[in-house]
Amino acid sequence: MNVSRIVFGFHAVTVLLRQRPESIVELHTGSERTDGRMRDLLKLAEQKHVRVMSATGERLDGLAGHGRHQGVVAMVCEARRSHSLEDTLDAVTGPPLLLVLDGIQDPHNLGACLRVADAAGVNAVVAPKDRAVGLNATAAKVASGAAETVPYFPVTNLARTLRELKERNIWIVGTSEDAKDDVFSADFPESVAWVLGAEGEGMRRLTRESCDFLVRIPMQGAVESLNVSVAAGIVLFESVRRRLTREKRK
Repeated sequence: MNVSRIVFGFHAVTVLLRQRPESIVELHTGSERTDGRMRDLLKLAEQKHVRVMSATGERLDGLAGHGRHQGVVAMVCEARRSHSLEDTLDAVTGPPLLLVLDGIQDPHNLGACLRVADAAGVNAVVAPKDRAVGLNATAAKVASGAAETVPYFPVTNLARTLRELKERNIWIVGTSEDAKDDVFSADFPESVAWVLGAEGEGMRRLTRESCDFLVRIPMQGAVESLNVSVAAGIVLFESVRRRLTREKRK
């Protein structure tokens, strides 16, 4: 069986069934669950022609790595998702909005960032293949379906990818606590890729040097930094706010 990753939990699996049912190799459901929520999910799976297999709780625990699967685990084949970052950007109408995550290690943070990216209408999330958590089952569960709606691209060479984005006239804007300008007063264009670094360490040197400029999030309290998903929400929705303001002025 060619399986790339595991998706579990009702919400994440339901979104996957609706958005990309062709990527599901097998859907395992708890043999003891017969409630309305399970019946609805099984009906949707039947409509999408997805193979469903009844499984014991022990089996589901093993498939989900003892995560909170709620009696639903999907085996997913990502090989069936053939589009590339280049194809995704070619299909964008209007100024692209991207999120670049440099070395996020915590799957909960990655999942939360994907959820924020979905809410902000981000066209793609980019991250390095190495020294990063990757889109595992925990990240997908935390993303609450956003892992299936937001294109996520792990790349071999992040610095090179950032250079290629610049060739598309996409500005690379990094976040750093020691930046001179803050995100609310800085002048940046609509076509932007926001870059956030790893928990505690920030961006790597080459990533930082690849940025067109840096901005900071002004902090008013005693804490020194924000969770990466919170920071992502602030910068992404500042882009959203500016776009909405420009549209109202037209």
